[in-house]
Amino acid sequence: MRDIYLVLERWGVWARYKPDMGYSTVAAGFRGLLLPQNSTRLPSCCDEDGLIVDRAVGQLKLVRKPEEVTLIIAYYMYRIPKRAIAKKWKCSEGEIRRKIQIAESFIDGCLAMANVRLNMDPYVQKNEIEKTK
Repeated sequence: MRDIYLVLERWGVWARYKPDMGYSTVAAGFRGLLLPQNSTRLPSCCDEDGLIVDRAVGQLKLVRKPEEVTLIIAYYMYRIPKRAIAKKWKCSEGEIRRKIQIAESFIDGCLAMANVRLNMDPYVQKNEIEKTK
């Protein structure tokens, strides 16, 4: 089973540092909430994985509610805490958690339906290590 949180976390780092992907450098409406840039970057995914996950996020935008894409981008790409998003949107943190969870599940479902293997999947890494022995 795929760890969708890790997948989206790494995709978020990858997408944030890819200006040619079309994502804004500042999350719309969240300018004051962005965390300061650290000189150390979090783990990212490879370009191949990033494009696959980005395609699933694109499907979320086409099929589901636009606010879910905004939440995924704000939380995973810009690393805005759920509490700060809830305060900005004037709703409960639980509501934000629920909406993000729905979006995560949709993206995970898209990846499962496409039957793709990501280089960052733990079972892929394990198989590659066993092959080298």
